[in-house]
Amino acid sequence: MRKLLLLVFMVMMTTVFGQEKMKLVSGDFEVLREQADVNVEVKFEDVLFMKENITEAQYLENRKKQVMDNPKRGESAWNEWIGEWEKYKKENYVERLLKGLNASGKKEIFKKDSSAKYTLILNTKWVFPGWHAGLIAMPTEMSGNIQLVETNNPSVVLATVELNKYDRFSGMDVTVMEYGRLAAAYESIGKVLSRQIKRNLK
Repeated sequence: MRKLLLLVFMVMMTTVFGQEKMKLVSGDFEVLREQADVNVEVKFEDVLFMKENITEAQYLENRKKQVMDNPKRGESAWNEWIGEWEKYKKENYVERLLKGLNASGKKEIFKKDSSAKYTLILNTKWVFPGWHAGLIAMPTEMSGNIQLVETNNPSVVLATVELNKYDRFSGMDVTVMEYGRLAAAYESIGKVLSRQIKRNLK
């Protein structure tokens, strides 16, 4: 029941805005029509955080202080938290994006570490991590872009999709830590983008 209430609350907040959160601004996905697989990457470099546009290092310093100042948590809790943060960046975010991209297809076309002719790159530029407070939560917001490029010549950009404070989510791990909320956002981005690509290829 608790998860259901949270889900309803967050869906009410996010469904109002529609597709302007994700917009195709140049090119198209026509080259993917005959492709058996597409390589996928998530870039999480030089990301800015919060409305103040602080760096990741500053964000982590603030987050560490919050954890260390909590008498019920402390250093062991921080070590666990930062370990999960790095793990999600290196592994989970791209996995969840792939899960979303492949959710509506019969075959897994989108893959990581693939030698495919084309690569889909999600460049994460800005993040508001959201928050969790019992029965209610604020989902993460994410800005950046998604580019379809030639794998062997990434300077050739065939399509660009802008993300403007994207705040939808997919998956119930949205309820706890910020890395979980980010993972849920990546999965949702994958699902919505996959539908947009299919519409583009009709």
